[in-house]
Amino acid sequence: MSVADIKKSVDQKMQKSIEAFKNDLAKIRTGRAHTGLLDHIQVDYYGSSVPISQVANMTLIDARTIGVQAWEKKMVPVVEKAIRESDLGLNPATQGDQIRVPMPALTEERRRELTKVVKSEGENAKIAVRNLRRDANEQLKKLVKDKEISEDDERRASDDVQKLTDKNVAEIDRLVVSKEAEIMTV
Repeated sequence: MSVADIKKSVDQKMQKSIEAFKNDLAKIRTGRAHTGLLDHIQVDYYGSSVPISQVANMTLIDARTIGVQAWEKKMVPVVEKAIRESDLGLNPATQGDQIRVPMPALTEERRRELTKVVKSEGENAKIAVRNLRRDANEQLKKLVKDKEISEDDERRASDDVQKLTDKNVAEIDRLVVSKEAEIMTV
């Protein structure tokens, strides 16, 4: 494995870590409704567990209500039960074939708890990025030990890896700050 391969690999892995962090942030709800909140909910469909998006259509009815339309009539109570039993604290109401999922208003205390969750997720993402940096530096040291590259090349490559790490950590910090601002907005 060459120095360029190591840099490219660590950059791609760091980007994947940031994408995973963005997905985690999307699941943390703010005061507004969005269909992405329900994406991770699993529904029992003929004995197998599938994402809710594979058995129902989700739309926004208004800023605080998500509409869920099951494709099969007999799936309506199953979908409703899955939403109710999820960790989101939502209370869906069925009207015929349509399930309405109102978003309860966030209290000040709940908003503060959510910002702590966002900070914790951000810290986990930073740890993941730093672990990738450590792995890349170990690979570079192994190349020096095997005499495939010089110590100067290793030093330059580790500086580049550090710059990548700093850039990605700054991106994570920026995402955390913007999500906190979004949560604290009443």
